[in-house]
Parts: sequence; C-alpha cells; structure tokens
Amino acid sequence: MYHLKPTIKVLTQQQIAKIHKDALTILEQTGIIVDDPEAKSLFQKVVGTSRSDNRIRIPGETVEWAIESAPSVIEIFDRLGLPCFELSGAADREAVFGIGVTNLNYQDPLTRDIIPFHRRHMSLATGLGHNLDGFDFISTPGVIQDLSAEIADLHGVVEMMANTTKPIVLLISNPHCFLPALDLCEQLHGDLSSRPFIIPYVNPITPLVLNSETSMKMVAAINKGLPLIFSNYGMSGATCPITPAGTLALLTAELLAGLVFSQLVKQGAPIILGSLPAAFEMKHAGSFYSPSTLLLNLACAEMMASYNIPHCGTSGSGNGWEADLLAATTLCINHFTSILGATGMVPFVGGNFDSLVFSPELIVFADDLIHQSRQFSKGFSLEDEYVGLSDISKVGPGGNFLMSNLTGKYFRDSQFSSKIWPFFTLDKWRESGKPKAETILQDRTIEILNTLVTPSDRDDIIAKGKYLIQAIR
Repeated sequence: MYHLKPTIKVLTQQQIAKIHKDALTILEQTGIIVDDPEAKSLFQKVVGTSRSDNRIRIPGETVEWAIESAPSVIEIFDRLGLPCFELSGAADREAVFGIGVTNLNYQDPLTRDIIPFHRRHMSLATGLGHNLDGFDFISTPGVIQDLSAEIADLHGVVEMMANTTKPIVLLISNPHCFLPALDLCEQLHGDLSSRPFIIPYVNPITPLVLNSETSMKMVAAINKGLPLIFSNYGMSGATCPITPAGTLALLTAELLAGLVFSQLVKQGAPIILGSLPAAFEMKHAGSFYSPSTLLLNLACAEMMASYNIPHCGTSGSGNGWEADLLAATTLCINHFTSILGATGMVPFVGGNFDSLVFSPELIVFADDLIHQSRQFSKGFSLEDEYVGLSDISKVGPGGNFLMSNLTGKYFRDSQFSSKIWPFFTLDKWRESGKPKAETILQDRTIEILNTLVTPSDRDDIIAKGKYLIQAIR
C-alpha cells in the first residue's frame, strides 16, 4: 500500500481505442500483400478471395479472434531447462534485455578498430552477454563474415549454444538456413518445445507486406512448437507516415496482421509482438532513433498490453560511433523508459553505426545502465518501519543519524556503486592520474573479455556442432 514505485504511462484508454480503430481501418480497407501462395491461401480460407488488387483485407472480427486465441503468458527457460523469465501481456511486466543484433562488423575494444565480424567474435560476444547479469538472453550478435553464407548461420548457432546457457533470440540471415538451424538446435539439445529457450525472430516488409521468407519462418517455428517474435521496423517519412500517429497506426496494423497469420497457422501459437520505430534522415538516407521514436516504442508496448500480448521493443542502439556520448544518450533514454514503462523484451543492445558494428564496450556500459535503471525502478517503502520517527525524535535538531538504529539496520541497502566506475573525490581522481571515464570503461571491458567463464559443456557442443554441420553439407 505504501510502496512508491515509479512508472511511465503514455496512453489513455480512449487513445488506445483510437489507435486500435485506425489499425483495423488499415487492415480492412487498405489491406496487406501476402507473397507466399500457401500463406495467402490460409488467409483466403478465412477472409475470402482477394480483390483484383491482390491484397488480403482482414476484418475486425478476425483480428479480435486472433487476439483472444494467442497466449498472454509465455515462459522462457535457459538451455539447462531452468525457468529464466516470463513474458507476459500484463502492463506491469519487467523488461528483459539481450545483446545483438546481426552486426556485420566488430569494434575491437583494445584498438577500437572496426573489423569484419568473424566466428571468434560470435564466441566473444555471446560469452560477454553470458557473463554480464544485466542481460537476460542473447540475440544473434553478428553475421559471420569469415565463413561461406551456406554455413555461417549454422556455425553461429553452435557458437551461441556453446558459449551461453541463457535463452537465445535467433536471427538467421540466410533464409535457406532457417529450418536447418532449428533442426541443428534440436540435434544439439533435444526437444525444444517443452522448455523453450530458442526464440526465432522474424519481421515483415514495411509497409504492409508479409513476405514469403517471413511467413515461411513463422510456419517453421510454429510447427517446432517455439515461441516467436514478430517485429516490424519502420522509418517515419520513408516506410511509414512521417507523423508519429500515422507510424503507430501502420505498425500496429502490421503486427495485428502477423498475429492473425500465426493463429491461422496454429490457434494458440505463442507469439511476441513489437516494433522498432525509427526516424529517417532525409539528407543522407539513413535511420536513427530519436526521442519521438522512443516514445512510440512505449506506446507500442502499451498497445500490446491492451491486447494482453507479450511485447518486444527497441533497444535504442545504433546511434553511436563507439561507446560514446552519442550512443549513451539514446541508450539511457531507451533503457530507463523501457524499465519504467510496459516494454517486454529489449533484444538488440550493443550496435553502433546504425547497427552495423558490434561494440563490446557498449555492452559493458549498458549492463551498468540496466543495473542502475532497475535499482531506480524498485522505488521505496513509506511504511512506518522505514520512516524511523523514533530515530528522528531521538536524534533531534542539529544531530546526525550515523549511529541511529535505522542506519545500522539498512545502511548496506542504501549503498550504491557503479559496476564500472569507482567513486572518486577530486583529490582521489588527481592522485589516480586523472583517468578518463572511457579509459576505465575500455579497461573494464578488456578485463571481462579476458576472464570469460564459459559453460562446462562448451567444447562438447562445439565438437558435436562441427560434426553435424559437416553431415548437413
């Protein structure tokens, strides 16, 4: 009753109803394009034959059926079969964080040189996420460049499974490798569906196209009994309307279309929905996250909560050039608001240069940021036990509370220290050689990478994975 817990809420019930109505209007009147003939046939059995423009138009009652059919709670396990976290459609869910995603390059923390993302970087990146407790799961950190496209994704799967026991959000760059990758996971682990730790990630083509690759991946994941993430990426002014309202309505419509398809494939299939709303930089034709797009992320989370569907949102990564102030600003806004808002999964932390470069330093920085944001979100109690009126009376005016009963009981709980930076007075900073914060971050990152603790079965999985991939080829 007297526990103060900070929250952020951005939409009223009236506004939620308006966004939902706009999204249904888009689905019913504009419709979507469905590329794959089998996926289109599945839609047509329910919504009828498409018109001459070849679009699928989804009635509101079909959307409502899908919302009611999808699970509101999805339990995620680690590779060892232990409960890890619960993804819930409730608005009071706690955000969970993951590293990633599919970067083509790697920023060496020792030299800060940007080099192609190699297989050994998949091992290092996954191990880093495994060792930092701020991260709850691993999203595919990069696309391996020193192996052929026919096998790179498969070796990436092996490296992730070998270097962490945390859940894995799986992104496969080569569509021909998607089903073999799931089969490989089964061969390495056994049954994937009863205690799922693999979560495939798919996305449509914005605006309003359910492409063949995405529908194929959805069917494969659902048939394997896996929960999947259906997430769209929209750039306001390019692939979405330039206004936040138009972007939110369009992206919500796409998510609902993906939801309908998942339930047509199998009623009750577990699915996580969310958006990566971004701004479009007109002059250089690039995307970036802005305060407005991060607000859209919170609005999308609340829309999914209104449907009681688990949510996956944006990670605020991509704006930086390294672990710099440019990256830190966006990460701070995103992670802090995600924890205080209705955001569910935050899957793609750690990319720079529009998510082309994986930065270990940014991962270590974000781990500390997540830690501090979670501390803030815990709030505090106003119960009499914590007010300490008797202490205040006893100390009285002009005294101090260093030796009071309340201080003796709770001083350990009140202490906070960063996981990276020491507390320096001005004199202590001068005595230490006036170190720069980025140097301390760099040193801490290198220290962690040099002392990674790996799962005990790492070598066995690597060896078995190598044998299975050779058999596939």
